[in-house]
Amino acid sequence: MDERRFALELPGGRTLVGLLDLPARARGGGPSPVVVLCHGFKGFARWGFFPPLAELLAARGFAAVRFNFTGSGMGLDDDRVTRPEDFREDSYRAEVAELRLLLDRLGEVAPGALDLDRLALLGHSRGGAIALLTAAATPWREPLRALVTWNAIGHCDRWTAVEKERWRSEGELPVTNARTGQRLALGLGLLDDVEGHAPELDLHAAALRRRAPWLLLHGTADESVRFAEGQALARTVSPESAPLELHPIAEGSHTFGARHPFAGPTPHLVAAMNLTQRFLRRHLAP
Repeated sequence: MDERRFALELPGGRTLVGLLDLPARARGGGPSPVVVLCHGFKGFARWGFFPPLAELLAARGFAAVRFNFTGSGMGLDDDRVTRPEDFREDSYRAEVAELRLLLDRLGEVAPGALDLDRLALLGHSRGGAIALLTAAATPWREPLRALVTWNAIGHCDRWTAVEKERWRSEGELPVTNARTGQRLALGLGLLDDVEGHAPELDLHAAALRRRAPWLLLHGTADESVRFAEGQALARTVSPESAPLELHPIAEGSHTFGARHPFAGPTPHLVAAMNLTQRFLRRHLAP
């Protein structure tokens, strides 16, 4: 496996940083199919299961692209937020815009090494929602070959009326990272998304619009995003919809038992990884 760093300058002066895991030897000597991995809220490219997942994908012949949304407030070598102002300014629409920019510029990450006609998105938790929204909209709705979500949120508005009233009146909503103990805050951009752009962020409408085959994995014991949210998303289909496979991970938690730093695979994580690589091999075949 060949792991490479990359950095892309974005409008507004921000830099999107990431990692590319390439197969040791591309099958047939040509460019590799690509899987772009999207972390969730308070996640990052090196969190927990992402490195072993990227390693597995590379071993199966895929180029795995991991990156930090700039709103994570973290660099590639950080394991805690170092730019709280970037974390504060994050929003759903900002993350969708960054993912689309990354997809537009994938050719710059490893010129000639990536088969951009065989492209998949994989997102965990909120990253699953960002992947779904991107898969449902132009210009990636048609070219995308596969979509995988792990314990994806089923709706973007996740706060009570009392929380939103406080958020608006104080200009921010406090957030504590349970893993690091950091006290952070969410700014008004995220609240503006939820209150002012609900149709654009409707995940069930996005599920109806997407064209890529979709593997939806959800732990039945998910403590952060209820399994019922995954079930509801899976029911959002129409006769014109592309195939969708819902696979419950029995007793699986929100992270399938994985922690950071990674302490090794769990049976739930192994199940999720095996289902994922088989699905991707089927849909990204030449």
